[in-house]
Amino acid sequence: MAVKWTGGHSSSILCLNVNMEGLVASGAERGELTLWDGGGTPAGQLQLPKADDVTSVVFSPRCPTRLYTSHGETISLLDVRSPKEPIERFRVNEEEINCLSVNETDNFLAAADDSGAIKVMDLENKKVSRSLRHTNICSSVAFRPQRPQSLVSCGLDMQVMLWNLQKARPLWTTNLQECETEEDSPQSAGQFFNPPLAHSLSVASCGNIFGCGAQDGKVRIFRVTGVKFEHELEFQGHSLGVSQVLFMPEAYWLLTGGNDGKVLLWDVSSDVGKQQKSPAKSFQKRKAQAPASTRKDGKLNKVASNEHARVLPKLTIEHGEKVNWISCAEIKGSKRVLVADQSSSVSVYPLPEP
Repeated sequence: MAVKWTGGHSSSILCLNVNMEGLVASGAERGELTLWDGGGTPAGQLQLPKADDVTSVVFSPRCPTRLYTSHGETISLLDVRSPKEPIERFRVNEEEINCLSVNETDNFLAAADDSGAIKVMDLENKKVSRSLRHTNICSSVAFRPQRPQSLVSCGLDMQVMLWNLQKARPLWTTNLQECETEEDSPQSAGQFFNPPLAHSLSVASCGNIFGCGAQDGKVRIFRVTGVKFEHELEFQGHSLGVSQVLFMPEAYWLLTGGNDGKVLLWDVSSDVGKQQKSPAKSFQKRKAQAPASTRKDGKLNKVASNEHARVLPKLTIEHGEKVNWISCAEIKGSKRVLVADQSSSVSVYPLPEP
C-alpha cells in the first residue's frame, strides 16, 4: 500500500526531485511548487508567477540548497532555505520547457522544450553556450555522470541523440523506429498505432548505460562507446506508453512508470553489467558472432527480441493512475519510490533492497 503525501498541492503533480539530504521538491500545474521533508510534511510552498505549470524541478548536484525549476518558458533558481522568491530567473527558451538537467560539476544546465530546442546555459556566465535541436518536441535531456561535457536527449521525433558541448551537431543519432527487431510485426503491442515517440531518459551512475522509455510501451537500453551508442537491450512491461524511466544509484536497477498506471522495477545488471569492463571488446565479440541477417554495413544493427525475453520486472506496483514522474529517496534508512500522477498527492512505496 502507498503512503500518500497530501496538503502540498491543489493541482496535478507533474515532476519530482530529491536532493542529497532527502528534501523532496514537487512541481504541479498552475505554478505550484512544494518542498517536503522525508516524512511527507510540506516544508515550504511557493506560487510561481503567471501560474504556468511547473514541468521540471532539479536540485544542484553540488549544492543541495539550490533548486532549478521550469515553468512555461522560464527557469527559476530558488534557495530552498528561503523559497519565498526566486534568486534568479532565466528566459532562454521560446516554448514551454519539458525537462531540465544540471551536470555534476554544476556549471551547465540544459533545458529541453516544445520547439525541439535544447538550450544549454553556462551557469557561471549566465548565458546560453549552446543551442541543440530535435525536429519535434524534445521531451527529455540528461547529462551523463562522470562526463560533464556530454549529454543525451530524446523526443517525439523518435530520435535519441548523444551530444558533446564542444559541438552543435549530435555526435550520434538513433531513430527508435529503426531499432525495431525483425521479429516485430507492425501490429505487435499496437506498434502500428503507437510509434516509439520517446518520452523519458535516464543515465546510470557509470555514465555509459542509459535507458529510454517510449510510447510503444518498450524500454530500450543503450551503451555509449566513445562518440556513439549501441542498442543493447529491449524489453516490454507496460501495455501503454512508458512516461518515465529512472536508473537508481545502484548499478543497473531501473524504475519505469507508464500510462497504464504501473510502476516496475527492473534489474538489468546481468544483461549490461557483465560487459561493463570492456564494452568495445565485448561489442566486437558480439558483432563477430551475429548472424548475417543482423549485420548491416558491418555494424550490429538489430537486437533479437527473443534473446532478452527473460528480462522480467523484479517488482510490479499497480499504482492505478497514469504516472507523470517517478523519483527515488531514502527515507528512514530504506529506499522508497515516489510517484506523481494526475492527483494532487505524492504516493510513496517501499522498494526491496538490492
